[in-house]
Amino acid sequence: MRSMGAGSGLSWPGILRLGLVQTALGAIVVLTTSAINRVMVVELALPATLPGVLVAVHYAVQMLRPRMGYGSDMGGQRTPWIIGGMAVLAVGGVVAAAATAMMGEAPVAGLALALVAFVMIGLGVGAAGTSLLVLLAALVVERRRPAAASIVWIMMIAGFVLTTAIAGRLLDPYSGPRLISVSAGVSVLAFLLALVAVWGIEKRHAPVQAPVTAERAPKPAFRQALAEVWAEQDARRFTVFVFLSMLAYSAQDLILEPFAGQVFGMTLGETTRLASMQHGGVLAGMVVIALVGSFASGTRLGNMRAWTVGGCLAAAVAVSMLIVAGQVGPGWPLGPSYFLLGLANGAFAAAAIASMMLMVGKGRERREGVRMGLWGAAQAIAFGLGSLAGAMALDGARMAFADEATAYGAVFVADAILFIAAALLALRIGTYGQRSAPGYGAVPTAAVGS
Repeated sequence: MRSMGAGSGLSWPGILRLGLVQTALGAIVVLTTSAINRVMVVELALPATLPGVLVAVHYAVQMLRPRMGYGSDMGGQRTPWIIGGMAVLAVGGVVAAAATAMMGEAPVAGLALALVAFVMIGLGVGAAGTSLLVLLAALVVERRRPAAASIVWIMMIAGFVLTTAIAGRLLDPYSGPRLISVSAGVSVLAFLLALVAVWGIEKRHAPVQAPVTAERAPKPAFRQALAEVWAEQDARRFTVFVFLSMLAYSAQDLILEPFAGQVFGMTLGETTRLASMQHGGVLAGMVVIALVGSFASGTRLGNMRAWTVGGCLAAAVAVSMLIVAGQVGPGWPLGPSYFLLGLANGAFAAAAIASMMLMVGKGRERREGVRMGLWGAAQAIAFGLGSLAGAMALDGARMAFADEATAYGAVFVADAILFIAAALLALRIGTYGQRSAPGYGAVPTAAVGS
């Protein structure tokens, strides 16, 4: 077994280097969720449900994350899983573009190929993303992990922004071959970037190895390893927390812009600017956690559990403000409200990711990949269900209430309740036993209970 965070740890340039893997991952994924999505709905005039189902498939496949994490645990190295995952993801991105282009001439064959592509995308994201976070947790000393978590996620967002800005120019005017060539170019460059970023870094900064006898211990079956992790109270509670909080986070996606349009009468351009303000708030929240993790680690201000709980509660308050906004009407400052919601979401999400890195090595040895995979699977499932659940809840509320503002308000109430439930659950993580990580609210042994 490798001791987590042994030695002096990875330097800041090393953390930024590994963050390039997230940039590369985000560059490929964003084309499938934005450009390809738009082509299916607009240029090909296909039902909007189709790309929604394909994205749901990519999330569903990520339920295999614990199995992938187990594979990297038993193999003892994360780099092959990162490189292999990025290779599968890159090929999946090109196949998705080819399938989309094919749909214009052969819809059934194109759809079948698209299903294969999005399965590959889900497998690639799961393998590379899970192993990258475990590798970061292993190579980065604990005091830097909160900042490292925020940095790699900010770099993934940078991948979103950079790719959409450049690819958006290259994709006009649309044609099938152009879509394939642009996707292929992005995929190849992203894979090479990830390869350069990760090559040799694990060997050069590898944590101290345990005695040889421990390395030769019998390898447990996957089901046994998963059951052992699920039996850990903190790991189990954190899994449920991730699911609840990310469900609340993603449930907002499909209703915030329609809310501004239908209740406030805003145009498409105006609601798009609101969405930009919200995403700006998310980025600002992540930057706050990165700064706090860098300069206040080990202090009360740097306690990631407090930021996680506080971020969830702040998100509940921000969502509740939108309920009031719907009743007040056009006089309400909607822009600042959206920014504050994004700020709360970004802070709690970055703190939760930092907590994953702090807690992943706290528990049974050589289960870090399974543990991170379990949390990643919970996040993927929540993301896959969240948007659909939010849209369905809105449709149900519209049937129950004649007034649009009241219907949206009912959905926002449910979302706020989910955030509060997640905050209450986060309060209980790490308060029993001594498994809690520094910076995540460890308590004296006297506090042990059930």
